[in-house]
Amino acid sequence: MCIESRAPFPKSRSVAFFSATPFRGSAVASTYFVFAVLFLALITVLAGVKSVPQGREWTVERFGRFTRVLKPGLNLIIPYFDRIGKKLSLMEEMLVIPSQVVITRDNAMVTSDAIAFYQVIDAPKAAYEVGNLQGGIQNLCLTNVRTVIGAMDLDEVLSKRDEINLRLLRVVDLATQPWGVKVTRIEIKDLSPPTDITNAMARQMKAERERRAVVLEADGEKQSQVLRAEGAKQAAILQAEGRKEAAFRDAEARERSAQAEAKATQMVSDAIAAGNVNALNYFLGQKYVEAFSHLASAPNQKFVVVPMESAGLLGSLAGIVELTKEAASAALASAQLPRGSVPPVVPPRS
Repeated sequence: MCIESRAPFPKSRSVAFFSATPFRGSAVASTYFVFAVLFLALITVLAGVKSVPQGREWTVERFGRFTRVLKPGLNLIIPYFDRIGKKLSLMEEMLVIPSQVVITRDNAMVTSDAIAFYQVIDAPKAAYEVGNLQGGIQNLCLTNVRTVIGAMDLDEVLSKRDEINLRLLRVVDLATQPWGVKVTRIEIKDLSPPTDITNAMARQMKAERERRAVVLEADGEKQSQVLRAEGAKQAAILQAEGRKEAAFRDAEARERSAQAEAKATQMVSDAIAAGNVNALNYFLGQKYVEAFSHLASAPNQKFVVVPMESAGLLGSLAGIVELTKEAASAALASAQLPRGSVPPVVPPRS
């Protein structure tokens, strides 16, 4: 049997190995410790630096007690002592109010829903004065909708939405002030009465419109009759005034004609008194010619029978011609006489 003998490790190498092992373990441990310290420092720094977004505010609690509010931007807190409590939004929020059945003052059932807008203006109050902010606002709106609508008649509810919105806003805003919340607007979205009431309202509206149509038609007929009567009255007045003016004009014309006739007659009388018979012939001849012209110009006369002598007419015309010649010769003689002399008197012809 062969026994293999192995030579033991050299003494110097074994001593060096066992002597270097403690130093190597201490270096690794120190490296781990350094890394752990750096990692803990990094975590500490990250825990102490907080970045708050715009439009939000965070509350800081130290051992469970509120201390301060972090504004938007970079903020520092004490790590391991302070922590972030509530993260609140300062932007305006919308809250939908669910629909509910409300009974009005005249015992009509109306289904209504609403929408509310609110904004947090005091972060500590909104975080610690109320447990459920949105739930509280929603229940306030629900109860006050029943209160406000229940104090009004159905017609008022359907026609005065603005008044309902204002009353709801005033009451809910006053109730949420201790919570650090400002309710900016409450709007009624829908008001739906029952079907039978809707049908009755439709019939009522139709009857009202028909009544208005009949009233308007009667008013129109009345106005038209009044206007026609006024027009007839004005026409009668204008016609009477026209007849009055025409009668006045006719009377004035007749008066002037009579004055001219009287003046002409007076002149003929004066001429006859002076012994001038030709003026009378002229006057009679003019009347004779006018009567003959009227007789001959009748529209239904095709033949004119003159039962008188034509010599009288011709004599009258001759007298008129002779009178004209005498007047012309007298005017010529007066023009040829010297200034200051007296024209000769022409004896009248019989």
